[in-house]
Amino acid sequence: MNTQLTAMEQIDSGKLTRNQKSLIGLAIVGNISEFFDMFLIGFIVALLMKDPGWNLTGFHSGVVLAGAGLGTVLGSIFWGRLADFLGRKKAFIYCIIILAVFTVLCLVVPVNGWILLAILRVGVGFGVGGLSITSIPFVQEFVPSKQRGLLSGLTAVFIPAGIMLGSIATSTLGVSFGWRGLVVIGALPIFLVFWAMKVPESPRFHQTKGNNEAARNAYAWALNIAPEDVGPLPEIAPKSQKGFRVLFERHKKALAIVTIGSFSFILGSFTIQSWGQSILGTSFQFDVQQVSLMFIGVSIADLLGRLGAAWVSDKIGRRKVMLIWGLLGAVGCLIAAFGAKMGAAQDSNLFNAGMLFFLGIVIAMAFGDGAFGVLNPFGAEQFSTEIRSTGLGLGYGLGATAKIVGPYFVGMLIGGGKPTAGVVFVPFIVFAILFAVGAIIYQFAKEAKGKQLEEI
Repeated sequence: MNTQLTAMEQIDSGKLTRNQKSLIGLAIVGNISEFFDMFLIGFIVALLMKDPGWNLTGFHSGVVLAGAGLGTVLGSIFWGRLADFLGRKKAFIYCIIILAVFTVLCLVVPVNGWILLAILRVGVGFGVGGLSITSIPFVQEFVPSKQRGLLSGLTAVFIPAGIMLGSIATSTLGVSFGWRGLVVIGALPIFLVFWAMKVPESPRFHQTKGNNEAARNAYAWALNIAPEDVGPLPEIAPKSQKGFRVLFERHKKALAIVTIGSFSFILGSFTIQSWGQSILGTSFQFDVQQVSLMFIGVSIADLLGRLGAAWVSDKIGRRKVMLIWGLLGAVGCLIAAFGAKMGAAQDSNLFNAGMLFFLGIVIAMAFGDGAFGVLNPFGAEQFSTEIRSTGLGLGYGLGATAKIVGPYFVGMLIGGGKPTAGVVFVPFIVFAILFAVGAIIYQFAKEAKGKQLEEI
């Protein structure tokens, strides 16, 4: 009787090795870059709105902020397919390069060149759009099943650290460096390319290409053992080249869940990230330093929410986490909406109203955005290996149209003026409804807690 452990049983039964931790660390730092960049552009727009040379209106700002959203939609779909075609590693590296190049090109934007800035932000978003899509399957295919929710969730858990780093960079360097100096800081992720070069391609991807020897070497790297000591490989047939056809034939329900669920959770959280600084500063009259400190608090709450979601998902299941976190996120949005309503009243105490609004967005980000500690890893688990990145990329990409709709929606409400507390009320009611819808949608997904990827 053959009692030899398979490669996946070796992964499941052993402790995390230094190499596995290195891969997880790479994915974490890469995804932090997304929030770092998105938060910096929010502060850059806030600075430019106060610059008389730019004459930025709410509409102009909404277009600039929505530019990265459009790029994210296109990038998620493109990089998801490329990760299944060329590999998770190569796609991840290309994402970082595109992100850095278009960020640096923003330096050439002239005064009042908001159209060019918006176009270049599309390029930045195109690179950013693939970071999560490529890194989550990359990590999932190297780690133990019983910890996959937490370990793949960690790729998203520390993303809010980008908000904190952006807040620190803005509060300490924003005035002296100016907006162009902040742009240069946003290009620092280029150094991740050298780290990524030291990590092998996913073993499951190699198997879909029929390259079992490379897969065995990748497992050996992960386990920190010799290739000949790796057990039998999991049974993964080399994939066909049907791509999207397989996705639409076999995964229509999963694609619908990921698309609608992603849109519902992204719209509120991304719009808060994009407009939150400007609303607190302009509508409630907090200064730049105060807003920076406030968003450090937001980032800490968001990080803890994501960490809690990822950790609990391996204990109570992904679906329960999405339901609880989504509904609590909706409550946060309702509190923020009430704060905005208070701020719009003629005899209101603007400071108290602003603090209530701030409390609302802290709760909304801790839970509504905190759900992303599970959302994309859970979405990736809904698709088979041969189409995992493609399915997640297309579903998340279509859902990420919320990154265009949200900032543009708020910008249109503001119109040619500046953000006011009264205008903010309606969007946050909409965000609350969508968080609740997203929480319910994910109850129709396949539970993946404790299962190997091939068993889901």
